[in-house]
Order: sequence, then C-alpha cells, then structure tokens
Amino acid sequence: MDIRQMQYLIEVARLKSFTKAADALFITQPTISKTIKSMEEELGVILFDRIGKKVELTDAGLLIVAQAQQIVASFQNLTAELDDLRNLKKGHIRIGLPPMVGSSFFPKVIGQFHQRYPEITIQLFEDGAKKVEADVVDGLLEVGVAVLPTLQEGLSSFPFVEEKLNLVVHPSHPLAEREQVELPELARDDFVLFRQDFTLHDRIIAECAKAGFQPHIIYESSQWDLISEMVAVGLGITLLPESICREISDKRVRIMPLVNPVIPWKLGIIWREDRYLSFATREWIRFTREVFTPSEGTDNPAHGSHGKKSHQ
Repeated sequence: MDIRQMQYLIEVARLKSFTKAADALFITQPTISKTIKSMEEELGVILFDRIGKKVELTDAGLLIVAQAQQIVASFQNLTAELDDLRNLKKGHIRIGLPPMVGSSFFPKVIGQFHQRYPEITIQLFEDGAKKVEADVVDGLLEVGVAVLPTLQEGLSSFPFVEEKLNLVVHPSHPLAEREQVELPELARDDFVLFRQDFTLHDRIIAECAKAGFQPHIIYESSQWDLISEMVAVGLGITLLPESICREISDKRVRIMPLVNPVIPWKLGIIWREDRYLSFATREWIRFTREVFTPSEGTDNPAHGSHGKKSHQ
C-alpha cells in the first residue's frame, strides 16, 4: 500500500462516495474503485460497506484510515519541508470554507493571493464549520474557516470578522414591522436553519434553550440562499449573520436586529498549531491576516464597501 492509495482511501472515506472522490482527485471512478479493491485484497479485509450510492467505513476501514491519515500527513510534512529547503515558492493549499463564508469574503482574497503567488494552487472544500475544524485537526486540510471559539483542541487562529445574527421573516409575519425583536418572542415560530454540521445550528439552538424554549425546526439546508427563499415563501423564520443579510436583495423578506440576547458570529482562520506549515500555508495565513486587518481608516478590500474590520 503506497501513499497514492492511502490518499484515495482517505478521500473516499471523507466524501463517502467513489464518484465524488474521483472528481475531487481528478481521476476516473473505475481507477479509484480498482485501487480500493486492490487494497482490500492485499489487506484481506473489507474497507467499505456499500449502501446504495453511498459507502461507509467498516471497522477495519476506520482503523486503516486513521493510520493512513497520520502517514499521509507525515509524508506531506516531509515534502513541504524539502520544498522549503529548495526555496521553491510553489505549493498547494487545501482550505476548508463553510458555504455561506466563501462567496461573501474570499473570492477577492483568493484572486489577490494568486496574483502575488501564481505558482501556489488552492483547493477549496465546502463543509460546515464543525467538519472543517475536524478536517484541519486530522490533517486533511492545511487551513480552514471556523466559528470562534473553536470546538476542537490544538488549533491556532486569528479572527477576521465579528458580526451579529439578524432575524429574517416574511412580510406577513406579526413582527415584520418591528425595529428589533427579542429572541423569546420567537418561541412559537417555525425555524429554517443550517444543517447540524454547521456551528451556527448548535449556537442558535443553545441560545433558544437559554431563552426558555426549544425551536421548532421544519427545514435544514447548507445554502443560505435556499434558506432565505424558504422564508420568502412563508415557510418559517431564520437567523442569519449580518454579512449574509446584506447579500439578500429579496423584497419578499424583512430583516431586523435580534436582541435579548444579541447572538455573536465570529469567524476566524484556523490551522494546526503543532504541525509543520509549508511555505504556501504560512504565506496564506500571513496574507489573509494582512488583508483582513487593514490599517485604521481604510476599507477592507476583501469585503467591498460594506467591509467590517476584525477586532483582535
């Protein structure tokens, strides 16, 4: 079993799909299927339980993937250190982004970074913040974006945006004309939220519990535009960060501040504090810190005219 095979195995386990793993690795699905079958024959165990179009790791698969992740991470560290010794300003960075973060904050930043470092390639993985954190800890990603404070241990970070959650309702909602709304007033509403792999999902439920009620969730999604559309057709209410609310131009919804309590939404760049960082990763961290924390009195180029400075 070689490094390439381990990488295939890890990607199938991460995406729970041979087809999706093949797409992510830019190889054919038969190639990856043949590789996994060869590994199973070599090891004498079944690595995946095929359930329809999805696959799940067997007990043996879980054990082998855990070891493979450590081996691949060590190999990548070795490669990165050798590249640095050769002083090659090249590299590849795997970055995890929650879907609602990518379009709002990162297109301009990635473009600016590419202009400065054209030889560094970037691969983006869209997952909920909880999954991004776990993948950074496991070494599947070099860096990621997560809601601070992080849930996982062993991570370094710096914040780049601090916002609050706003309430989004249909214009016919009894509270639609209010200037602000208190959270306990929403106890009888139907909620449309992000999925459970998003930190915001747990944060909202926890705040509702503190306010004395359990939110009635009728729908969950990974896409903020779909969530706002559900509200626009009158299926429920939602709570979204200020930057996302600025992206919503739909006049079929009303947006207002949420108070008592104010629910903060603080984002940060995260990375493993005990892992060797390649030149490319170190430059990404340095560059994004520079871009997201401009000098006083200047606009943040990553956010456009409504950018918000981070507080450190």
